[in-house]
Amino acid sequence: MTILLNTPNDPTGEFRAYIPVLERLAPGRKVRIWPDTGPVEEIEYTMVWRPKPGDLRRYRNLKAIFNLGAGVDALLKDETLPDNVPLVRLVDESLTGGMTEYVVYHVLRFHRRTPELEQSQRRSEWEPLLYPMTRDRKVGILGLGVLGGDAARKLVDFGFDVAGWSRTPKSIPGVTSYHGQDQLKTFLNRTEILACLLPLTSDTNGIVNARFLAQLPKGACIINAGRGGHVVQDDLLAALDSGHIGYATLDVFTPEPLPHEHPFWTHPRVTVTPHNASLTQPETAVPVVLEGIARLERGELPRNVVDRKLGY
Repeated sequence: MTILLNTPNDPTGEFRAYIPVLERLAPGRKVRIWPDTGPVEEIEYTMVWRPKPGDLRRYRNLKAIFNLGAGVDALLKDETLPDNVPLVRLVDESLTGGMTEYVVYHVLRFHRRTPELEQSQRRSEWEPLLYPMTRDRKVGILGLGVLGGDAARKLVDFGFDVAGWSRTPKSIPGVTSYHGQDQLKTFLNRTEILACLLPLTSDTNGIVNARFLAQLPKGACIINAGRGGHVVQDDLLAALDSGHIGYATLDVFTPEPLPHEHPFWTHPRVTVTPHNASLTQPETAVPVVLEGIARLERGELPRNVVDRKLGY
């Protein structure tokens, strides 16, 4: 049995670090690194991050595709993706924990008005700012899946008034659940700090648009760590410039990398991070993949198989 690590774009060596962990935790299995695939008929499992379109159809004995991230929208754009092979999204403790850290950090940053304090410092102005108790700060999580649900729970622990919106109803202790298009406006109207952790689908592409933003309270802050396609960039810039949206923290963009001339880089009320809200860690991701392989070899499906019709 051969595992192929298929990650063509790896400028930092993030994914190459999987090799020694795979070799240590799966000593009886062959491991190859794309493009050195060897005989393609020997490849039974592949761990991928943005493989080249059309490449995955070459492996005719493929039994599963393990995506090294939570989002599979880029993979699903490949019309040649084998439709009879399970596509598995990564759900592991480090990926979930990293995203929760990012969301909680930026919610706290906006709650405590840190961007305004930073601007005061640059002006050498001593300007104490008031902020409410956490129980009086309304935070909203757009998307209550594995990542959004964990972030919501941690924000409840801080005492925030937390609500979430999702496609279908969710039940999380301490979190007010809204669902479906009919309840989106009510959710937005009550949300002062919004974090988007939705999957990118045909229904959520461009969801953060002018109409959406207008339904948030004046001065609301936005955190987008979902996908760049969720945000209509010109609409967000207009809402920031008008003052209706107070601040934005953006980790994902279309396209990536964010072009050097893009106004987000220098906008006084935008924080840009380079799609690193959460990173996969080999020590926790590899055991998840190996457990999925073990399930397949027992005749079971891996956990977290993607529903291709839903897009996640």
